[in-house]
Amino acid sequence: MAELFYDADADLSIIQGRKVAVIGYGSQGHAHALSLRDSGVDVRVGLHEGSKSKAKAEEQGLRVVSPSEAAAEADVIMILVPDPIQAEVYEKDIKDNLKDGD
Repeated sequence: MAELFYDADADLSIIQGRKVAVIGYGSQGHAHALSLRDSGVDVRVGLHEGSKSKAKAEEQGLRVVSPSEAAAEADVIMILVPDPIQAEVYEKDIKDNLKDGD
């Protein structure tokens, strides 16, 4: 049987007040970004120029920036792009934007 969790089961103060970058806005990225935003987290979505998902993310009230800008601004980075391109996105957009402790 599934175990259900509610707001009272989580300490949201751990993530609230932090900047979260969601890199990618596909099936996983949009769900995480919207849930985090609805929980009061400062979310930015990192998408490459020309992404088909940009308009959708903006329509849903999310701030869209480049993946490298999102990584540079964030305290927490979620890499939610397809597996075959994760290494490329990390090397190109994330690695050089990490801060000590990331």
